[in-house]
Amino acid sequence: MMKTRVAIRGDLLDFTAEPAWGETESSAVRFRPDHWLLIEDGRIVAVQAQAPGADWPRADHAGRLVLPGFVDTHVHSPQLDVIGSYGSELLDWLNTYTFPAERRYADAAVAQQGAALFLDALLAHGTTAAVVFPTVHKVSADALFAAAAERGMRLIAGKVLMDRHAPDGLRDDVVQAEADCRELIARWHGRERLAYAVTVRFAPTSTPAQLAMAGRLCAEDATLYMQTHVAENRDEVRWVRELFPEARSYLDVYARAGLLHGRSVLAHGIWLDDTDRAVLRAAGAQIAHSPSSNLFLGSGLFGWREAEAAGAAVTLASDVGGGTSLSMLRTMADAYKVQAMAHQRLTAWKALHAATRGAARALALEHEIGSLEAGRIADLCVWDWAAGPVVSAAWRWRAACMRRCSHG
Repeated sequence: MMKTRVAIRGDLLDFTAEPAWGETESSAVRFRPDHWLLIEDGRIVAVQAQAPGADWPRADHAGRLVLPGFVDTHVHSPQLDVIGSYGSELLDWLNTYTFPAERRYADAAVAQQGAALFLDALLAHGTTAAVVFPTVHKVSADALFAAAAERGMRLIAGKVLMDRHAPDGLRDDVVQAEADCRELIARWHGRERLAYAVTVRFAPTSTPAQLAMAGRLCAEDATLYMQTHVAENRDEVRWVRELFPEARSYLDVYARAGLLHGRSVLAHGIWLDDTDRAVLRAAGAQIAHSPSSNLFLGSGLFGWREAEAAGAAVTLASDVGGGTSLSMLRTMADAYKVQAMAHQRLTAWKALHAATRGAARALALEHEIGSLEAGRIADLCVWDWAAGPVVSAAWRWRAACMRRCSHG
């Protein structure tokens, strides 16, 4: 059979390792200007400086930046409808905006249309892989998986579990939820580029019985992921303490239920302590840092450096619709602002690594995505170095020269 081939030219940027904190000149950065990526049947087979032979179809992006596709480790597919909604902290925001929007996804037509819109929007922002919350409705997960399979995307998702403290139309029960999860796992987990995540909305919306069921699913199949929220908001943390007085901390609720392991993705993690961070390190679980959402909802400032120093993995997430953009570039910019408020300086390298190779490694997908190495799947994004007069290189150089001149 004929192989599908393409040669892509551009300025290639990726990482060979994780940059150290605060390191502005890092040997982990691999920059190969004006190189060619040779791709056969969707996989990178070679990287070279010289142009390939005439038998290679070409996509010439000379003068543009070619990166591994971004990985968004926490985002809600039905929440595009409420992105940027005004004036609430987390718990009020859920009840006022999020839950009404999610209730609509019980309708198969809405779920299919919403999944297509959401995934196309991710791709338009350079995000080629994501860890996604649909809704409590099985049909929403089915629609999301089907749409991702059509697009060849790497997607991790699962039906949301909520059997209490949620409005009518958004609650399940333990028996039916388990049956739905098992059916979805059998249908989608490991098919194409899809994987199933046992998806606990957050501890307050699941009874201990449902959390135990979720833990059993994880214990039965170590290839399953688990995704949830943890310690995002102070009022939320207090509520969890009231609901689970036996637990040492919010994170401990999940640990007791068997939900912390090497494929656990926990969004936010702002209000964790040193013991929690040690538990994350021991479990191999990751925090999906969601800076845009944390700023917009006023949830708090995440201690990235503290988490890293304790050995906990940190990745980056848009958390739309708490976050205000699906753009991982904007997410990185907001992460810089969060760290600056905490008197830390996040480098571009650290942020970019967390949204590419770092995320792939934390999800046990480094062999597949996250870098521009031979053998990796060619999930790529192409960017202009600059767009518009304000950020154009010529304008910045001119401004720099003017500053020098003004100082003599």
